[in-house]
Amino acid sequence: MASASSQPVTMNAKQAKVVLAKVIQAFLAPENAVQMDEAWGNLCNDIGKMLQFVLLVATQIQQEVIKAYGFSCNREGVLKFSHLVKSYEAQDPEIASLKALFLPPMVTLEAAWLPPEG
Repeated sequence: MASASSQPVTMNAKQAKVVLAKVIQAFLAPENAVQMDEAWGNLCNDIGKMLQFVLLVATQIQQEVIKAYGFSCNREGVLKFSHLVKSYEAQDPEIASLKALFLPPMVTLEAAWLPPEG
């Protein structure tokens, strides 16, 4: 696909589903699963810690996958990918069920709580 740049990434629902599946595979990779387990273990029912630990690790895992598909390797790229996936979920039940595995809380938390990069 395209190289990472400020240009909008365009992909159809089928392509988005492939990338989403690869992101989920990345979350399930043993080394990433350990990182996520450790991040969740640090929470102590504290939303600030969720942002500090879980969201950071989740964002890093997604960035490593989506950068190969033209998304920028930062939080903005993750948000753009998340919004692209959301735009296809009504059309494709498989995308909706894959998205439900991890994206809703991450996008909501990131958009609401994280300051802009800069």
